[in-house]
Amino acid sequence: MKDLRMALLLDCYGEFLTKRQYEFTNLYYCEDFSLGEIASKTDVSRQAVSNSIKRSEHILLEMEEKLQFASKICRLRDNYTQISELAQKLISHENANPDIKELGDEILRLADNCSGLL
Repeated sequence: MKDLRMALLLDCYGEFLTKRQYEFTNLYYCEDFSLGEIASKTDVSRQAVSNSIKRSEHILLEMEEKLQFASKICRLRDNYTQISELAQKLISHENANPDIKELGDEILRLADNCSGLL
């Protein structure tokens, strides 16, 4: 994949693009098509594809700059990972009392429920 960040931004803000912009950008960043392959597939010039993708990139980056939604998702994923790792340590600690292990299990269960939302 060419740029994971653009793929994430497309996932977050793709609805703000036109159908054609979304199609070209998705093919380019997520399906790993070349500009020439997209042009051939969609029967438009390579330059038109390039211009559309550049415009889409600008829109996606501008949306992220204003809303920071993708950045927040990344931070939430990082926090989820850290919470899960800490809960696992609580559960697996050999000297932990049963109440602590039970709390660790509950934290891990809640964290796992949240991971499906990200």
